[in-house]
Amino acid sequence: MNVTIHPTAIVDDGAQIGEGCRVWHWTHICSGARIGSGCSFGQNVFVGNDVVIGNNVKVQNNVSVYDAVTLESDVFCGPSVVFTNVFNPRSAVTRKDEYRRTLIRRGATLGANSTIVCGITVGEYAFVGAGAVVNNDVPDYALMVGVPARQVGWMSQHGERLDLPLSGT
Repeated sequence: MNVTIHPTAIVDDGAQIGEGCRVWHWTHICSGARIGSGCSFGQNVFVGNDVVIGNNVKVQNNVSVYDAVTLESDVFCGPSVVFTNVFNPRSAVTRKDEYRRTLIRRGATLGANSTIVCGITVGEYAFVGAGAVVNNDVPDYALMVGVPARQVGWMSQHGERLDLPLSGT
């Protein structure tokens, strides 16, 4: 298998990692993770057991991809992106049976320090700006910014802002 794994990384037995992936410093990939080919995981990344990651996904430094998250192919997660999987966490209350599934569709970009609240779908080729907090579904090709995230435009598959109105009116 042609996978590069840094000596400080931990890849648990049973993790499925595709050809050409790179796993960098102090990264932990859990045993149940299913990862496609050509992916890159930066320093200090965590990938949970119930995680599916497509091909050619880039996960930058300091990202934790928790259980119940799916990243389709060609997704980009900027540094320190935050995923959640419990809507109302409490330390004293176990809610592992209440995880809400999160889907990041093909080609989407999640900017640095953005937060993706569990239970939503980010559409194909959508672009979430740095620091945005996404707490609702995001349409395909939408440009989202702010806290909470709001749509301010449209993006192309190549990551260029499109000069289109937000609505058909």
